[in-house]
Amino acid sequence: MNNLSNRVPESFGSESEGGNQLWQYVQSLNPDTVAQLSKPDPQVVQVIERNIVGMLGTLPSEHFDVDITTSREHLGRLLASAMINGYFLHNAQQRMAFEKSLQVAAATNESGAKEQ
Repeated sequence: MNNLSNRVPESFGSESEGGNQLWQYVQSLNPDTVAQLSKPDPQVVQVIERNIVGMLGTLPSEHFDVDITTSREHLGRLLASAMINGYFLHNAQQRMAFEKSLQVAAATNESGAKEQ
């Protein structure tokens, strides 16, 4: 009997060496680091919720008995869309923080140069 719990998924094995390196890196991360990376930012969650509500409809559930029926494939697509949006928003948030830190550094350099 094979031990499948430690097996790398076939999709990772068929990718280039770079894909394997990424998978190995993720597996080598400290569990605390993974937990920290997995915590969603409240602003990102709010944007994703609005996006999903926009796709599913906006009837308030307290006044209507709303049932949504879909296929497994469509639900998978919805999940994939939410994940992609989350990655996009996380990257946008990181870029915004980086740009703010560059602005602060530039302002600090300008004020230091004026004093000299």
